[in-house]
Amino acid sequence: MKEKVVIFGAGQIGRGFIGDICNSSGYSLVFVDVDENLVRKLNENREYPLWLLGDTKTERKITDLSALGLSETNEIAGEIKFANLAFTAVGVNNLPSLAPLLAKGIKKKALENPDSYLNIVICENILGSSGILKQATRKYLSDSFLPFLNAKTGFIETVVSRMVSPLTENMRKKMPLLVTVEPYNILPVDRKSFKGEIPPIKGFYPVDNLFPYEELKLFVHNLLHACLAYAGYLKGYRYIWETLGDTDIKNLLNGVIREAKSALMKKHNFEIVEIESYISDLIRRFGNKLLGDTVYRVGRDPIRKIGASDRIAGAIKLCLSQNISPRNICFVMACCLCYNYPEDEKALELQDIIGKRGVIFALQEISAIKEEPIIEKILEDYNEIQDEGGSSEAPGGAFRRRDSHTGTGR
Repeated sequence: MKEKVVIFGAGQIGRGFIGDICNSSGYSLVFVDVDENLVRKLNENREYPLWLLGDTKTERKITDLSALGLSETNEIAGEIKFANLAFTAVGVNNLPSLAPLLAKGIKKKALENPDSYLNIVICENILGSSGILKQATRKYLSDSFLPFLNAKTGFIETVVSRMVSPLTENMRKKMPLLVTVEPYNILPVDRKSFKGEIPPIKGFYPVDNLFPYEELKLFVHNLLHACLAYAGYLKGYRYIWETLGDTDIKNLLNGVIREAKSALMKKHNFEIVEIESYISDLIRRFGNKLLGDTVYRVGRDPIRKIGASDRIAGAIKLCLSQNISPRNICFVMACCLCYNYPEDEKALELQDIIGKRGVIFALQEISAIKEEPIIEKILEDYNEIQDEGGSSEAPGGAFRRRDSHTGTGR
């Protein structure tokens, strides 16, 4: 009988990445999701289609699965009792809501299957996710269950990098369970956080110190993606791959790479071959036309993305901590502050904040940037972009003048 894995979140990462690598590793899948319609369809079909979009399209079927609604707490606890492995892919804001479910499963496991382990692999884009989830779960457990929590339950942080492709409305109607993703399947995991043996999941890349790889993902992958999205939006592009053909954006991207790469190498002692290979592979993946990734998907929720520790503000602070001038990253911040895509609620909310309180307020209160020269630089770039009409006139001049102001960004 196959081992089961419980996967909290049956969205694009849950089905498109975790479901794929676990199914390929011989596990039976139990999805848990808040969307009752999705749960019903998964249970009716007992499979879903997965398209891997690389140089060519590879079609797969993920089988041997079932699904539970988030309200089916007794059934979820019963699955956890016999499962040694669980994953989360529910989104950062929803992570604490899993705590009572996990606690109920841990209680059942500790009482009825005390010699087993439970390793919870957390696939969320936030630093310190293991501590957040463990502390939230701890609140629902009495002291008698703490030995099992501490000795038998692992909370494992990861660095998720597989990119997903948005579906058209027509595709959703024809194939409601379809997930389209790139083929990349490497998942760095924190080796020391596992309890017992590390499960034999294809794609697991155990590392002794995950933090450098978390910052590499955040301040290279996520930052460069944001750079292409916000600069691409301002210049009128729809797809991420299109932005790589724009000379102004490519120059900006290269400047951002120099700044982030230098800071990460100084802080974490990355080998230049390792980090340049990572970046080269990343740019190749960003250029994937089949993926059809849009600037709107990558740029969505700019308020979160200018957060104090997130990809843009966090990268600025990283550079400053390593005595590297973040000139090009400051320009990316200005581009983000100009992002006014009308179908993005958070973009409109950010524009409302800036309209009422100003750019400096947003930088100080949302991004927690206090350094006056940095604020002045971002404000200068922001005003220059706005003077050219924001996104309506594709402000290429501001991009070129950025080069004349700052040289190459070194």
